[in-house]
Amino acid sequence: MEKIIDCLNYFSNIGTRNEVRARVIKKFMEEEPGTGSGKKASRYKYRVAKLQNGNEVILRRPANLKNGFDFLITVTNTNFNPSGQYRDYPKHDDVIEDLQRKKESNPELYNLFKEQIVKIFECKIEVENIDFGKFDFRVGYDVDLILHCLKWFFIEQDIRYWNYSGRDMLMGGIP
Repeated sequence: MEKIIDCLNYFSNIGTRNEVRARVIKKFMEEEPGTGSGKKASRYKYRVAKLQNGNEVILRRPANLKNGFDFLITVTNTNFNPSGQYRDYPKHDDVIEDLQRKKESNPELYNLFKEQIVKIFECKIEVENIDFGKFDFRVGYDVDLILHCLKWFFIEQDIRYWNYSGRDMLMGGIP
């Protein structure tokens, strides 16, 4: 059984890390339990963002590892592995490599862009409130895709590694 749940503008990124994490976990707790594996498992897709190009960011549960509240971030119509088998989900390295390319292409613009990343990291801004038009890097993925993926990577890391460093692990790798 797979359910698609529309959560556009539902998961605010404003507040403390714990408040943001709790909103997501509370929503996941509404899921119906599965009754076994395979077709008996409960599966959910949460539509969490619509990008400027019309693609959507979707959280898929359970994730590949099936650990607790873990989820997989996917982006419709986007291949994060252009040299191999199609993969609609980004990995941390995909985002970090993209940010490195942006930094190399325009260091001044990247510094302004990183300020927005820091605000997302600190739970001080909604991604939707950022003026994406002022960040025209002309390399890599669209900036709204990168920022939405980062938001969800940060939340995922806080859920998965709350008792450790959480989102700090990913932030430490951002150029």
